[in-house]
Amino acid sequence: MNGLTSEQLVSIADEFGTPVYVYHAEKIAEQYHKLREAFNGYPTKFFYACKALSNVNILKYMHSLGALLDCVSINEVKLGLLAGYKPEEILFTPNGVDLSEYAEGVELGVRINIDSISILEQFGHKYGGGYPVCIRINPHIIAGGNYKISTGHIDSKFGISIHQLRHIERIVKTTGLHVAGLHMHTGSEIKDIEVFLQGLDVLFDVATHFDALDFIDLGSGFKVAYKEDEHDTDVQLLGARVAEAAKTFEAGYHRKLEMWFEPGKYLVSECGYFIVKANVIKQTTATVFAGVNSGFNHLIRPMFYDAYHRISNISNPAGAKRIYTVVGNICETDTFAWDRVLSEIKEGDYLVFHNAGAYGFEMSSNFNSRLKPAEVMVKDGKAALIRRRDNFEDLLKNQIL
Repeated sequence: MNGLTSEQLVSIADEFGTPVYVYHAEKIAEQYHKLREAFNGYPTKFFYACKALSNVNILKYMHSLGALLDCVSINEVKLGLLAGYKPEEILFTPNGVDLSEYAEGVELGVRINIDSISILEQFGHKYGGGYPVCIRINPHIIAGGNYKISTGHIDSKFGISIHQLRHIERIVKTTGLHVAGLHMHTGSEIKDIEVFLQGLDVLFDVATHFDALDFIDLGSGFKVAYKEDEHDTDVQLLGARVAEAAKTFEAGYHRKLEMWFEPGKYLVSECGYFIVKANVIKQTTATVFAGVNSGFNHLIRPMFYDAYHRISNISNPAGAKRIYTVVGNICETDTFAWDRVLSEIKEGDYLVFHNAGAYGFEMSSNFNSRLKPAEVMVKDGKAALIRRRDNFEDLLKNQIL
């Protein structure tokens, strides 16, 4: 599917102002159906990892496609319920929270995923076998495009180490816990499908210690191409390999299992465009800066993860090529791109950051007392505002004078 055109994006910027996040609904649907097709060889469920983009309109659209929901905080759970998800369609996987937040999840009736020995034991003593749980395993596998998003290695805070399996078994036996599933998530931006298959082998080994599992959850981390010479994770091949491995394991386990995944970035990254305006072109002795009306308060990924986002000048797409360093308006070094070749930029031109749907608005802030941008969703060719731009009063609404 082709994305939104420069003309469409300019029109949206003119109508709603900048900075503005724009999401293309049909691109989300395309990505979701791609996954469904790739994994049609074995019973598989997909839980959208809403930490990537949690606007309630996006959640409602995901629900309409048939995606289930993965949540990492109790408020994400509540957003999911507000968006129309049934409790059993939500998987709750927090970390570093106390038992009370898990208890709130139980009260709401959602699926619970536990990632520490301490909470597992507390949960078991409180609920026994009366409420099924999933256990998050740390497989000690290093994976992901950046150490900050690698979550399955030995130094990671996430999950219960595979070397603590005996401890898990003791808790389950002592408290009577009903373990319905096993989970792992090794990181984000995983190119090599062998990482998933290696993790699957680890979970299969652990699964032999539990005789009543309903599912195995491989998390996600599917690679999304940010540069023209990059490729997405080969989900077609992965789907075929997972189906083959699952059928083999199932034959010995004597119980039908489901495979679960939790795609976030894979579903929403490419649907997103972040449009900004060039405020100033500033030539120095070293470079030419294109200063825009945004900063890492709106898009932190380039500064936080050294992430690459393709940038286009949609006001002058066919202009002569020049070299720019694109920077923000924050009182910090908020460089979006060094030495980027772009069509010639004039003050007032609109620039767009591509692949901005995941962890863009979601990680935004009011740093420097600047206002969060608006969000717009384009569906069936029509653009609709799904979050208004902050105003000055929003900065004060929780302050007590």
